[in-house]
Amino acid sequence: MNATADAVLPEIAESLPEMLALRHKIHAHPELAYEEFATSDLVCAQLEAWGYAIHRGLGGTGVVATLKKGKGGKSIGVRADMDALPIHETTGLPYASKLAGKMHACGHDGHTATLLAAARHLAKDAKFNGTLNLIFQPAEEGLAGARKMMEDGLFEKFPCDAIFAFHNMPGFPVGKFGFLEGGFMASSDTVIVKVKGVGGHGAMPATTVDAVVVASYIVVALQTIVSRNVDPRQMAVVSVGSLQAGNAPNVIAGSAELRLTVRAFDPAVRAQLRDRITKIVNTQADVFGASAEIDYQWRYPPLQNEPAMTEFARQVAIEHFGEDSLIPDMKPLTGSEDFAYMLEVKPGCYFTIGNGDGEGGCMVHNPGYDFNDAILPIGASYWVKLVEKFLA
Repeated sequence: MNATADAVLPEIAESLPEMLALRHKIHAHPELAYEEFATSDLVCAQLEAWGYAIHRGLGGTGVVATLKKGKGGKSIGVRADMDALPIHETTGLPYASKLAGKMHACGHDGHTATLLAAARHLAKDAKFNGTLNLIFQPAEEGLAGARKMMEDGLFEKFPCDAIFAFHNMPGFPVGKFGFLEGGFMASSDTVIVKVKGVGGHGAMPATTVDAVVVASYIVVALQTIVSRNVDPRQMAVVSVGSLQAGNAPNVIAGSAELRLTVRAFDPAVRAQLRDRITKIVNTQADVFGASAEIDYQWRYPPLQNEPAMTEFARQVAIEHFGEDSLIPDMKPLTGSEDFAYMLEVKPGCYFTIGNGDGEGGCMVHNPGYDFNDAILPIGASYWVKLVEKFLA
């Protein structure tokens, strides 16, 4: 047991068996983006029993639970995501997914259960003066549930002076907190390129415009963007994850499709990547007498933590769990997170809690991944202390 685990609130520890059972129930019944109906029902049933006012429907399956104590005018938002991934689970756990091709491979079951464990204590025993808004969000995994909740009036209906969220993070010690002000997670954009050439017989290439050759040159040229166009002091990723063309050895393909993921921390670099990708694709296609259609999907923005709220969140961890509870020299992460949309309009902080760095662990989005139950009481205790301090 480390020092961080030793600082778990007694009330949280007492309710832990029940909260772990709840987490395992959610894990066994995963629901994909905008399909979190049973999860939302479970969340609401718990929160209503504890005295929260419940609002449903934001973002389709989203839930906002509100609790006001005292006469204070301040308000805080704490968010947990609820959706699973279209991955077939291979953990073999007793509570493994019962639904083929669906699993909680990112730990959102743990995020939801952690916030529920904190919610129970905050309703029964915590002392604060103001309004607590618990945000249970659908569709974080690529379908922008945070943005949808905001479009449906999240912050107009439930004003928040600041907002907070966390993600479990494999590769870091169990229960250790990672804070970083400014750019913490990358943007995530998707680009679909359709190359149009002229197909024909494999033995008569001179009568064709080979879409495979055109696409191949585009792939190679794209690799020069990060190495030769982006300032080497900046982070950028341009990855071609898919190239689909043709289906026979003696037929020259007349079309090809590339699918890219594009990432950056800096908004200016993000725009630069878009401009260079567009230019390279069109120019390379033109050189070979082909054409290209580009579907540039401007998706999750870079996640930017507000400095003052990040320092506030860090100090809560230090005061309750100690200086050694922090991950030293935390670095930005190249993953993306749609909590970035909320941080574009509200001050706040997104942080990580270590999910474990030992042998046998694996990264999120892996069929063998599981949320580490040891961090649930740590995260729940942290949420209690954060809310109490913010609404003191």
